[in-house]
Amino acid sequence: MPPQPESKLDPEPLPISGYLISMTMERCRTFRAAAVLLPALVLAGTISRPLPTNAQAASATSPSPRSRPAIRPRQGNGMPKAVAGQPKPLPPRPPFTAAEDDDAIIPGIPDARFFADSPADFMKALPTKPGPWLVLSSGGSDGAFGAGLLNGLSASGKRPDYSVVTGVSTGALMAPFAFAGPRYDSALRDAYTRITAADVFEIGGTPESFLDSWPLKDLIAKEMTPALMADIAAQYRAGRRLFIVTTDLDAERSVVWNMGAIAAHGGQQALDLMRSVLLASSSVPGAFPPVLIDVTSSGRRFAEMNVDGGIGGQFFVAPPALLAATAHDRLPATQLYIVINSGLKPEFEVVRRSTEAILGQSVDLAVKVDTRLMLDRAYLFAKRSGVGFNVAGIPAGFSVPNRGAFDPSYMRALFQTGYDLGKSASPFSAEPPAFSGQSSSSSQGSYKSGAKK
Repeated sequence: MPPQPESKLDPEPLPISGYLISMTMERCRTFRAAAVLLPALVLAGTISRPLPTNAQAASATSPSPRSRPAIRPRQGNGMPKAVAGQPKPLPPRPPFTAAEDDDAIIPGIPDARFFADSPADFMKALPTKPGPWLVLSSGGSDGAFGAGLLNGLSASGKRPDYSVVTGVSTGALMAPFAFAGPRYDSALRDAYTRITAADVFEIGGTPESFLDSWPLKDLIAKEMTPALMADIAAQYRAGRRLFIVTTDLDAERSVVWNMGAIAAHGGQQALDLMRSVLLASSSVPGAFPPVLIDVTSSGRRFAEMNVDGGIGGQFFVAPPALLAATAHDRLPATQLYIVINSGLKPEFEVVRRSTEAILGQSVDLAVKVDTRLMLDRAYLFAKRSGVGFNVAGIPAGFSVPNRGAFDPSYMRALFQTGYDLGKSASPFSAEPPAFSGQSSSSSQGSYKSGAKK
C-alpha cells in the first residue's frame, strides 16, 4: 500500500469541523461513538478549522505495500462533497407496515435471515450437532486484536473448527475469514494490518451520513470473493453456521443473517447480498450511510434500512429471551469462546469542557458498561447450560499509542499482541474480567482501558 500523499488544506472555514471529526475518531475508537458525536458537532458548528481531504484522514504512518481502492478524484474544484454544497435530498422511501416487515423475505433466498429476537427461528437455524462457538465483538480498528488472536490460535494448533461463528460490526468483517478456516489467516491478517482510514471512509457528507463509506464498500467487494463465498457454502453444507448481525432500523430489531445459507444459493445475487450485509453490519448510523436491502412481503417489494449490528449489542450469542435470568433454556454448544475487540477497564481523565470531550467520554463509558453486562449474561447462560465459558480481551498491559483513526502502526502492534496471546498457554479466561476492586481468579484479569492519543 503506497504512502498517502500530503494535500493542502483549503483556507475557507467550514461549519463542520474536520478537526473535530478526526479528534472524535481518535477519542472514541468505534464508529458507534462517532455516530453519537457527529450530529452534536454539526449542531455546535463553532470551530472553523478546515476540513481535511480523504488522504489526510489516513494515518501519517506509511503502511505496508498492498493494493487498495484508489482515492477517487473529486469533481469541480476538487473540494470535498460537503464543501461543494449540501448533498441533494433523496426521494422519500415507499411506506410499508410493521406486519409486512415482519413477514418479509429476501427474493429468491427465503432462508437468508431471521430476527435476532426470535428463539424459534434461531433454534431452527442452528447446526444439528453441538460444537464450539466463536463470538466476535464490535470494536472498530481494535478488531486487529481478534485477527491476531485467531492467527495465534492457528499457529499453536489450538484453534478448533467452530460449529457456529457470529460477528457484529468489526467482528462481522473478520467472521467470514474465521469461519472459512486457517487457510484464510493471511487474508485476515492483511485486512487488519495493512489498511488506513482512507481504506474505510472519506470525509464528506452524503444525504444520510457525515462520512462516505465507499472505500469500505470497495474493500469488502475485493475481500468477499466468489472463492470465499464457495468455501463458506461448503462449510455450511458440512453443518457449520456463520451468523452476521445487522440492525433493521425501521423495525428497531436486530437481524441475524445466515451467511452460509446465502452462500449456498450461489450466483451474483448471493455474493452481492453477502457484501451488503457485511457493509451494513459496520455502518454506524449518522457516521456512515445505511444499507438498503430489497425484500418482498405479500407480493410487495420494498427496502429495509440496515445499519451497524452493534446498535443492538456488542456481540451476539443468542436471542435475549434465551439469555434472560428467568429463562431455563440451554445453550446448544460444547464450548463458548468470546473475543472482545475493545477496552473495558475504566480510565480516568479530567474531561475538557467541550462537546466532543464530554460526549466522547460518555459514549466510551456506555460501550464498556454494555459489553460488561452482555458478558455477565453470556457467562450465566453458559454456566446454566453446563457449557465451558471462554473470553479473551486486549491485555491491560497493552499501551501502544493510537495516533488516529485506523493507525497502521497501532493496529499492527495490537495484532501482534493478539497473536502472542493466541499462542500462549492460556489464551482465554474462564470468567468475565474483574470489575475495579474485585479480585479475579482468571489469568488475564481486567482488560485494557483503551489507548488514548
